[in-house]
Amino acid sequence: MINDPYREGAARGWRLVDAARLERDVEAEADVIVLGSGAGGGIAAEVLAKSGLRVAIVEEGPLRSTPDFRMREADAYPQLYQESAARKTADKAINILQGRCVGGSTTVNWTSSFRTPPDTLAFWRSHFGLDDYSPEALLPWFEMVERRLGIHEWNGVPNLNNETLRSGGQALGIEVSGMRRNVRGCWNLGYCGMGCPTNAKQSMLLTTIPSALEQGATLYSHLRAERLIVEGDQVRGVDCVAMEPAGVHPRALRVRLRARHVVLAAGAIGSPALLLRSGLPDPAQRVGRRTFLHPVALSAAVMPQVVAGHAGAPQSLYSDHYLHRDPIDGPVGFKLESAPLHPVLFGTTLQGYGEAHAGLMREFPHAQVLLALLRDGFHEASPGGTVQLRDDGTPVLDYPLNDYLFDGMRRALQAMAEIQFAAGARSVIPVHEAGLRWSSLAEARAGIATLLLQPLALRVVSAHVMGGCAMGKDAAQSVVDPRGRHHRVRGLTVADGSLFPTSIGANPQESVYAIVARNVSALAAELTGRPAAPIA
Repeated sequence: MINDPYREGAARGWRLVDAARLERDVEAEADVIVLGSGAGGGIAAEVLAKSGLRVAIVEEGPLRSTPDFRMREADAYPQLYQESAARKTADKAINILQGRCVGGSTTVNWTSSFRTPPDTLAFWRSHFGLDDYSPEALLPWFEMVERRLGIHEWNGVPNLNNETLRSGGQALGIEVSGMRRNVRGCWNLGYCGMGCPTNAKQSMLLTTIPSALEQGATLYSHLRAERLIVEGDQVRGVDCVAMEPAGVHPRALRVRLRARHVVLAAGAIGSPALLLRSGLPDPAQRVGRRTFLHPVALSAAVMPQVVAGHAGAPQSLYSDHYLHRDPIDGPVGFKLESAPLHPVLFGTTLQGYGEAHAGLMREFPHAQVLLALLRDGFHEASPGGTVQLRDDGTPVLDYPLNDYLFDGMRRALQAMAEIQFAAGARSVIPVHEAGLRWSSLAEARAGIATLLLQPLALRVVSAHVMGGCAMGKDAAQSVVDPRGRHHRVRGLTVADGSLFPTSIGANPQESVYAIVARNVSALAAELTGRPAAPIA
């Protein structure tokens, strides 16, 4: 029997408010309001609550817990993801997977954990004045969140979908390494993207949010933060609107929360959107700009044996071979990983229609997929995208794909095809509308060299949204200071991946955990007049 921490916590008196069930407007106060319950919001809530502050956590998505995770895509995507896992950039050229539920993307991510790469930190120090963002300065914070969240080398056996990366890489002399994961007692089911049904994944849903609730925090779910309450140059709270149970449309009921300080952790699209809606001063117009995605190109292969890419840890191996061949500010580098395979995700990402698409789906048991995650934001030709507001105030990301990025994607397609054929693939299929299939490396090399790469032709996806509220010393070039404090108003700290002035160059969840832990611990000390409570 797998326990449900929220049912048990509610029986002990946890303060859980489902705004979809409210019957009247609400006004309430706290010491600190945390907007968002994902990687940044979860860490912030636990640090602040354990330090003795009254915390209110606001989450736009629903509260779903262990019994709700039934390993079914049809249930998971509408309930746990932004826009039912179909969020797209303004031109529809990039599909963005982003969580929207208690725990945020940590509830649905694939558990891949990396410290911020040293070359990324060096770039931040030299270009953005982030002088104390060094591996040495961040080490104690990485170690603390690793203890807290069970981040460790995973010793399980990689599934064949991942093993193909290693066997192909070894045949070509390409280094492939084991991945660290934030799991305890993993059953190796392979359904991390639909919420962990065994409580193995150490997401915010299972760790920091329950801890904050145990300390007396209040969790509001189904509640959308609309605008910050600003009096003079001081942020005093937030105006919110309750959402309907389906989470799509707002209700008429309002919730007004006031506090000494607001921590904004609504993610790298949601956080800049709230600042834009609130009309905070932004004379240099930096809010929403330099938003990065790690744009991903995909290469599918048909293997002679059954791969069963739905089973086993979704990601357990990776290669940084192509990240370090050129300078960080040179041609765009890319990280290679495998992509978990489930029928809906596979079918909606794969190109083609009708019989051609059905033919590819019939080969699903033998399908293997590699992904190349591009490190964007380090070159002048990679300025990222811009978060904008639609007429109804909801956000959309405009992220133009350009020749600089397509050059990286072409090299990535070549590299992935070479690895897949070296691992024994019968055929390789770039995830591209041309619907090509190559049965030899020579065919693939020739085909990729002339493949038309343009928006909506190559299928591009992303699960890593970063930037938009960039930190830096210079208020003319950034939104917040190196500790996440807003440059132009008091009482507001940004604490999520929107802080990053570039992409990370690796799966970003652990970078969010560690950087937010450091910044919010400093905030807790300032608000209480004593050192922050450690979380591990």
